[in-house]
Amino acid sequence: MTSASSRIDPEGPNAEQIRQWNGPSGAAWSALDDRITAQIRPFGLRALERAGVAPGSRVLDVGCGSGETTRALARAVGPAGAVTGLDISAPLLEAARAHARREALDNVTFDHADAQIAPLPAAVFELIFSRFGVMFFADPEVAFRNLHHALRPGGRLCFVCWRGPELNPWITVPFKAAAQHVALPPPTPGSPGPMAFADPARVRGILDAAGFTAIALEGVDEVLSIGGAVDLDRAVDFMLELGPTATALRGVDATVRATVAVALRAALTPWNGPEGVRMPGAAWLVTAERA
Repeated sequence: MTSASSRIDPEGPNAEQIRQWNGPSGAAWSALDDRITAQIRPFGLRALERAGVAPGSRVLDVGCGSGETTRALARAVGPAGAVTGLDISAPLLEAARAHARREALDNVTFDHADAQIAPLPAAVFELIFSRFGVMFFADPEVAFRNLHHALRPGGRLCFVCWRGPELNPWITVPFKAAAQHVALPPPTPGSPGPMAFADPARVRGILDAAGFTAIALEGVDEVLSIGGAVDLDRAVDFMLELGPTATALRGVDATVRATVAVALRAALTPWNGPEGVRMPGAAWLVTAERA
């Protein structure tokens, strides 16, 4: 049910992402997994609805993390189908296997692999799915060509990725607040990371070059519960532990960290309400096919 195979090359083209997701980023995400999952769940549900998963299908979930979408896909395909969750992060896959065991899902396997270079089986999957898991490749064209190879003719690709930072204040508001007190690296358009696929023309070009057809991008908007937060304090703590701000704060003294916390609290206060900190989020829902 929950295999422990590993196909990770720590010196391969995605070496930096592998180090991060099996090191600081993976550890931070694992510690906050329930809260992160609650925040991004609305977009995952939209993508699952659009994917139109058929009973009996074979599905690959790329960048599956702790496996919430993998498990949802497994329930949708039923006992006659099978779902493989693939991720480069060993800590997150450990959590994914534990969740699947608790739910007694016998049609799920998890693969510790890099989708860009893993020797995926040819023409096996009817659907390749991803919830914010495909924006971290060093060479996305190569990665999507590999995924295209794994799809059956007529198979479908469905994923969600973030749109531009100007449409995602949950990213920009805390970033600007923290940048007043600590040096934060400026975002590099197109580099591996959350905003890598913000440009729809770039996404279309990558998928077209990889061999996909019927490429479509739909802008979707949701109001996000920041860090699954029920109050402002937890939202601030969440921002201090994950993302660019957390990376910049590693190794700084307690005084600087406390100053940044005050700035984050002030920046998030206008977004705080009875249900915690709620902010707009904007993503692309991307679909394509293998002809």
